Amino acid sequence: MENKDRPIIVMGHKNPDTDSICAAITYANLKRQITGGNYIACRAGHLNEETQFVLSHFGVETPAYVKDVRTQVRDMEIRMLDGIDRNLSLKNAWSKMRDAGVVTLCVTEGADLNGIVTTNDIVETYMDVIDPKILSEAKTCYRNIVETLGGELIEGDIDDVLEKGKVVIAAANPDMMENVIEEGDVVILGNRYDMQLCAIEMNAGCIIVCEGADVARTIRIQAQEHGTKIITTPHDTFIVARLINQSMPIEHVMKKDGLVCFHMDDYIEDIQEIMAQMRHRYFPVLDKDDHYVGMISRRNFLGARKKQLILVDHNEKNQAVNGADSAEILEIIDHHRLRTIETAGPVFFRNQPLGSTCTIIYLMYKEFGVEIDKTIAGLLLAAILSDTLMFKSPTCTNIDKKAGEDLAKIAGVEYESFAKEMFHAGSNLSDKSAKEILHQDFKKFTVDDMTIGIGQINSMSAEELAEIKEKIQPELKKVTADDGLDMLFFMLTNIIDESSEVVFAGNKAQHTLGSAFGVNVEGDSAVLPGVVSRKKQLLPSIVETIQQ
Repeated sequence: MENKDRPIIVMGHKNPDTDSICAAITYANLKRQITGGNYIACRAGHLNEETQFVLSHFGVETPAYVKDVRTQVRDMEIRMLDGIDRNLSLKNAWSKMRDAGVVTLCVTEGADLNGIVTTNDIVETYMDVIDPKILSEAKTCYRNIVETLGGELIEGDIDDVLEKGKVVIAAANPDMMENVIEEGDVVILGNRYDMQLCAIEMNAGCIIVCEGADVARTIRIQAQEHGTKIITTPHDTFIVARLINQSMPIEHVMKKDGLVCFHMDDYIEDIQEIMAQMRHRYFPVLDKDDHYVGMISRRNFLGARKKQLILVDHNEKNQAVNGADSAEILEIIDHHRLRTIETAGPVFFRNQPLGSTCTIIYLMYKEFGVEIDKTIAGLLLAAILSDTLMFKSPTCTNIDKKAGEDLAKIAGVEYESFAKEMFHAGSNLSDKSAKEILHQDFKKFTVDDMTIGIGQINSMSAEELAEIKEKIQPELKKVTADDGLDMLFFMLTNIIDESSEVVFAGNKAQHTLGSAFGVNVEGDSAVLPGVVSRKKQLLPSIVETIQQ
């Protein structure tokens, strides 16, 4: 059964364009309306100016940036076990471990992690330490001692801390004990009045009276005068001697330095080796602010859930977000040629030869009977206008045009003037570097054993396109080499003239472009009248030429 709280990421390709971003937003909204599930629109790259204009125009927040969808610690079953206070006794810590079925506890102060304590730490302390002064060295609170012994403090302040002295059992007669008891000591004894009085007169810090014996009023008065605390307990001397070291605070035995912690956003493939090298089984998990969240163990890897992903406006592996091959792909909605995305099982796949992915999504809103509000209509319209170059691209169909006209009415937008504003925003690149411009609307394609990059800028101004050409030409060869491309083509598309000037780089780029379009290419650019679509005109011709 689907967990409706689990986020499902709806995402377009890297270097997202307006169609990719608007498709993610509008399809996530449609899925939420239909299923009530937690569908979240995200982006795999930075927005170009055109898309920023569209989102700002319709008052829509930019989708969250997700650079990698590999499985993370947050996708594991985290043991949400509360942190414990550093003053908790060993006995209570042991009880918490037993009740929770764990061998490690995290020590916290507020939301901050201070240390970890394991069953081994407690056992080693209990079995190996024979120092009678360990309780005072550990600065043990009297509240811990009382709780551990199941007793009652009848004289003194329970919140005081044992600062000095050792633990002594008063087994000999008073004359001998006078040579043993020192100031500040904790003395375990029975109901003998003379021994109690002796311990108090020697300025013991505390006397522990065993087996529930009554304490005489005169002893209590003497204890008050000497500043000696009195604890009574139902246990006998043997049990008290056995239990008392369990009252020390876990701060004394916990590990504080060199803690191995993981963060919610760590990728599990990066932490597996680290966990395998460590002896202990449980590891603290922290959030981005280094606040304690819970714990994980090695066995939690078995239940780690892959990210769930819906891809829009692409179905090619090298265009997908990093880690897509390790995610669970649920659906693909696209209008491009079929390529290289592989899935572990069958998925819902809708691919139609239309001018825009958002046209497909518009049709799905209609099919499911989901109302399209003004904002959604505006986003769908912007994407269709962008991808069809205001219905002038050869990729545009009558379905796209009818969808655009319908959406313009719903959004209350005059689409021609809106398109001019949108394209102008997209071609206003004065503050961008040549490399940023080249990658703004850029896709990589694999043809046989060659990698090709194709970018595109659309404008209604020939002057703007000339300025962009002058800026990017000196960087073409460097970007081709840096991106590991065999060939790079960049389309400077004039929407008014319905033509593109293509600049290029790469050893065979000039010959390939000339052969593909039957033109004589001189220099490092070629004007292609009537060519405005990367998907339907430039790419298919390039691919066919290479494969021949």
